[in-house]
Amino acid sequence: MMKYAIGIDIGGTNTKLGVVDEKGSVVKRHEFKTTDYGSFSTYVEGLLRAIEFVTAATDGQCQGIGIGAPNSNYYTGTIDCAPNLPFGDSAPMVETLRTALGYKHIYITNDANAAAMGEKIYGGGRNLDHFIVITLGTGLGAGIIVDGKLLYGADGLAGELGHVKINANGRVCGCGGRGCLETYCSATGIKRTFLEMVSKYNGQSTIANVPWDELDARVIEDAAKEGDIPALETYKVTGNLLGRALSDFVHFSRPSAIFLFGGPVKSGDLLLEPTRASLEHNLMPIFKGKIKVLPSELPQADAAILGASAMVWHAL
Repeated sequence: MMKYAIGIDIGGTNTKLGVVDEKGSVVKRHEFKTTDYGSFSTYVEGLLRAIEFVTAATDGQCQGIGIGAPNSNYYTGTIDCAPNLPFGDSAPMVETLRTALGYKHIYITNDANAAAMGEKIYGGGRNLDHFIVITLGTGLGAGIIVDGKLLYGADGLAGELGHVKINANGRVCGCGGRGCLETYCSATGIKRTFLEMVSKYNGQSTIANVPWDELDARVIEDAAKEGDIPALETYKVTGNLLGRALSDFVHFSRPSAIFLFGGPVKSGDLLLEPTRASLEHNLMPIFKGKIKVLPSELPQADAAILGASAMVWHAL
């Protein structure tokens, strides 16, 4: 009989969930609008219906549920003050699902930690006990694996590497601070850097007139591959800043590898080459040549579901 785990990714707009077997195959998946629900209680009702749907035709034994969600606390099993979720100050997600479903193994963490666990169970970190996953999306998240385990810290909120300050008087960040890494090296940060490069080169770009809402990492990537100078400079600047920050992370936890995940990573060497060069340049001599910077091996479409489900297999 097949054994499986359920992976759930709770986002501000959509919730994705799937049944994942021990080999990391998503055998059934479902998605619904998080925004269709105005409270935690009504959302849970919808989530339970979705869980019933994905498990109804599954011939096997569910080992548990893993959940990736913003502002979630691994220790308490709660989602706390998530700005884009109508859940209130502290939503008892794990306790509520455990009561409703009876599963012993239910775990919750933020999406970047889930990505790191997914890399550990299914991806490039399978044989590594020390690595970091950096997720590049609207913001910049991080999951840190030390001695084969996720680093949670005293309150489950460790790993906010996106809010390491790289420029004391830099860009305003959504956290209220200035110069945070994610304001430069997230997908949004890359867009902001591109506009600065367009200004620096007097608007001489083939995509200078693309509206902000239509400008994304893929558009900038395509322009860079065609030799667009501001687009190429954008990747050089981004890689230089990211590599410098990664060197600080290496000095702290000495990972064997750093995996990059997210849309901007699809650009390949446009981002990876300047990042690796900057990392090496900024490392202490004792660390040089020892840390790999690699694209994540998780499939983009199912990464969130796989990462969440991986918490169950890791616990077992």
